[in-house]
Amino acid sequence: MALTGIDVSQTASAARIVFEALRKAIVTGELKDGDPLRQDAIAQVFNTSRIPVREALAMLEQQGLVRNQRYKGAVVTGLSIEEAGEIFEFRCLVEAHVMRAAVPRMTPEIIATAHAICEEFAVEQDPMRWGDLNRAFHGTLLAASGLPFHVSTLDSAMDRLDRYLRAQLLLTDGQNRANGEHRAILAACARGDADAAAELAVAHVRGANAALRVHLARIKAGFGQS
Repeated sequence: MALTGIDVSQTASAARIVFEALRKAIVTGELKDGDPLRQDAIAQVFNTSRIPVREALAMLEQQGLVRNQRYKGAVVTGLSIEEAGEIFEFRCLVEAHVMRAAVPRMTPEIIATAHAICEEFAVEQDPMRWGDLNRAFHGTLLAASGLPFHVSTLDSAMDRLDRYLRAQLLLTDGQNRANGEHRAILAACARGDADAAAELAVAHVRGANAALRVHLARIKAGFGQS
């Protein structure tokens, strides 16, 4: 199983630790769509009982990252093209609102931090870091909104998409496109133009949706031919 074990036998928050480790493995693609999540095996990796594992799987199911299948138990949830489109459209609606709230509250320090992330993203050679930096960029700007529930909800939506977006960034020209679009969003934020920043953010998200739809369609076609 593609997990790094941690001894949580003496830890009060064992379920949370198992949840975070499994979530990270799913989001980064270490655990693939349809991979089984066997409670006994996971409990052995983390040196704990099945109870916190069961609780962790329940939390993952609430986030849509895991589902229970008859006769199979818990498995990593795949995402259809239609589901991805719905999540992206939800993200457009919420992120535009949050961005408009965030821009008037952005400090020079926030702009500088986002700029540094852009610079790192532009030169990063490790594809596994692209997804982290992409989320760090968006999170840095949106956190200024003072709308923590909205930001948390967007973060959960990103969890559903992240492993696909990482693959899309790698297999298409996604890094260069995202870098240019990030810089345009940041420029609008820096000049205090909330409407432009929101519109550019929505265009950025919809562009990623279009690229991901092509990527998912290719995956589906590939599976159909095998």
